Amino acid sequence: MATDTLKSTTGAGAASGGLRRLLLDNGALTALIVLVVAMSALSGDFLTTDNLLNVGVQAAVTAILAFGVTFVIVSAGIDLSVGSVAALSATVLAWTATSAGVPVFVAVLLAIATGIACGLVNGILISYGKLPPFIATLAMLSVARGLSLVISEGSPIALPDSVSHLGDTLGGWLPVPVLVMVVMGLIAAFVLGRTYIGRSMYAIGGNEEAARLSGLRVKKQKLAIYALSGVFAAVAGVVLAARLSSAQPQAADGYELDAIAAVVIGGASLAGGTGKASGTLIGALILAVLRNGLNLLNVSAFWQQVVIGVVIALAVLLDTARRKAGAAPAAGTGGGNKGKQAATYGLAAVVTVAIVGATSFLHNGSSATSSPKMGLSLSTLNNPFFVQIRAGAQAEAEKLGVDLTVTDAQNDASQQANQLQNFTSSGLGAIIVNPVDSDAASNSVKAADKADIPVIAVDRVVNNAKLDTLVASDNVAGGVLAAKSIGEKLGGKGKIVILQGQAGTSAARERAQGFANGLKAYPGIQVVAQQPADFDRTKGLDVMSNLLQAHPDVQGVIAANDEMALGAIKALGSKAGKSVSVVGFDGTPDGLKAVEGGTLYASVAQQPSQLGKIAVDNALRALKGKKVEETVKVPVKVVTKENVAGFSG
Repeated sequence: MATDTLKSTTGAGAASGGLRRLLLDNGALTALIVLVVAMSALSGDFLTTDNLLNVGVQAAVTAILAFGVTFVIVSAGIDLSVGSVAALSATVLAWTATSAGVPVFVAVLLAIATGIACGLVNGILISYGKLPPFIATLAMLSVARGLSLVISEGSPIALPDSVSHLGDTLGGWLPVPVLVMVVMGLIAAFVLGRTYIGRSMYAIGGNEEAARLSGLRVKKQKLAIYALSGVFAAVAGVVLAARLSSAQPQAADGYELDAIAAVVIGGASLAGGTGKASGTLIGALILAVLRNGLNLLNVSAFWQQVVIGVVIALAVLLDTARRKAGAAPAAGTGGGNKGKQAATYGLAAVVTVAIVGATSFLHNGSSATSSPKMGLSLSTLNNPFFVQIRAGAQAEAEKLGVDLTVTDAQNDASQQANQLQNFTSSGLGAIIVNPVDSDAASNSVKAADKADIPVIAVDRVVNNAKLDTLVASDNVAGGVLAAKSIGEKLGGKGKIVILQGQAGTSAARERAQGFANGLKAYPGIQVVAQQPADFDRTKGLDVMSNLLQAHPDVQGVIAANDEMALGAIKALGSKAGKSVSVVGFDGTPDGLKAVEGGTLYASVAQQPSQLGKIAVDNALRALKGKKVEETVKVPVKVVTKENVAGFSG
């Protein structure tokens, strides 16, 4: 890293100026040290070997993506497609290695080739199609995600064991994702600092026209830059799929923003010309430490987003302050101060260890508590059904004197894996999980089981892992009841549409299976359209509005949850409850209100607050070593206008 030298001064002023320059030139590193010290002081569970390895694992995918994005940002571009390209590459790997019967090694090469192809398309659109990088990569974001869903048919694809081992550990302690992250970081640093294309990136980002006039073949260099970004995205996709033991078509959704944030926090400028791999790694670690620490401190996932946004803004402000003060840009091209940079990182490590070691004494003997500790990881809190599960669990925990930590996975299987790992490393007495996906949660549940922590699944099962208890309603049976309700209401004949849940989730698959099974008894019922609306009310409104254009004579709607059903009712307007009958699922307060008002014909109610209550009860029994049932079924009930007054969820 090329570093400007300060003018010599004397006495304390020189020392003060040198310290100020050191902090400005290494703002991200300073921030990381402050965060580690703060989290160590605030949480006795943070500074453990298991948890620090968790931080590394949780940073791995973001860091690998961010290394590729660093190439693009250094050259004054942007790549919004890396999350979707990662998902597509993982899907290609899983599909070719299973359904197509291709050898695993060849399947991995095909996954990497997929990333390269996506990057080349981006480069061609930008260099030769003259599209702005934002637009070209935004288009690829949609195309890659769509292809991932098409290939997988909306369902996760299990990985072969030989690939799944990439998510394991070496020697029983070193996580393979961390090792891959380090290797990819070294490759990124080598490319940026020691290769012709790396120097070209800085030249193009600094002044593209000057680079062109100096003889640099800018268009071809951009092709190579975006292809490199695609390679790193593909590797990140393989690592993520290995952690989850399956390729998730919706995986890495939104990860492109985390990758860009890591690059910016690490000192790169979106204007181009500056950036380095070590800074990007530090940026990814800052995000991982923030999320890990805030999880351990039981901070809401919603507030976590606020905090991370503030950190990104502060990082950009620090970069601006650094430039105004004349601090060195993070170009990574100069070799004269490599020794000084290494010494800085070494000194930072020594200072961090010393301070963190001192703060650890604050927590000696403080871990003992009379209250049992539990963690509850919900697939999402952006849905009334799961909010009711949380409410039931929290009420029961308060009643029983249980210290309950609740986290929101935001329908991201990888984020939920991180949360479950945090629960395990912090030594909670029991874990309750409502999995985003039944397959993806298996590795995390196995880790908890290995640590002798009881695991209770609520609403959805966890496949290929030992559970102490499953507390759930039967989604398939509920789907059959929904189909029966609409069939009887329409007299066994008519045209209906089905609004499906989020592709790739077990709840969506099971309810769809129930709908299909139930409709077999009504051959006169014609399903004219089936479309996913992602369990979301707004999407339910939009999808139903579109379907009505092609099928204005529809007579019934089955929605995989009440939120989509309420969106469909809004689209139907005056037809809802009169010429068109709508059946929902979940029995949420808004859904029951619509049933009472007559716009929603029926809702298959699951009593979500009871699910939460029973899950906490069973978790406490398992924690105390008492016998628990393997499966506790909470019955579903079809709620209509006739019986809604007497129903309580």
